[in-house]
Amino acid sequence: MTSTDIPAGFEPHFRKAPLTDPWEPLYSKKTDKAVIIGLRLAKPHTNSRGLIHGGLITSLADAAMGYSCALMTNWTTSFVTVSLSIDFVGTAEIGQWLALESDVIKTGSTICFARCLARADDAVIARASGTFRVVPKPTQTSTPPSPPRDR
Repeated sequence: MTSTDIPAGFEPHFRKAPLTDPWEPLYSKKTDKAVIIGLRLAKPHTNSRGLIHGGLITSLADAAMGYSCALMTNWTTSFVTVSLSIDFVGTAEIGQWLALESDVIKTGSTICFARCLARADDAVIARASGTFRVVPKPTQTSTPPSPPRDR
């Protein structure tokens, strides 16, 4: 695999955020039970020693777990992180493919529990677990808002 190859099934990530803009391009793949986030590791993802920064891994694991919880509720609710735990068990380097693979343990009416493995070229480098609070999406009003008035 060359440093520009993107594994089969991954497409440009469907959701953008100011935090992740410097890390682009991000990719994702939806399965029946999870949203997997992936990216080809590059210099903007490193710490001062040239290794992939733990903050990048943590943020993307948090996102992958939250998206996976949303997928399991058919995207009818939103989620916010209540708690997040991560253990780093390896390292990754520039050029490797990083994939954050989540597993939703349980989704209830108020809480979702998930876990995630971070893999660099299929080697596990971190494991995470998260608890997410269910946040109902606002209902749309039947009357559209009034247009602004000219002054």
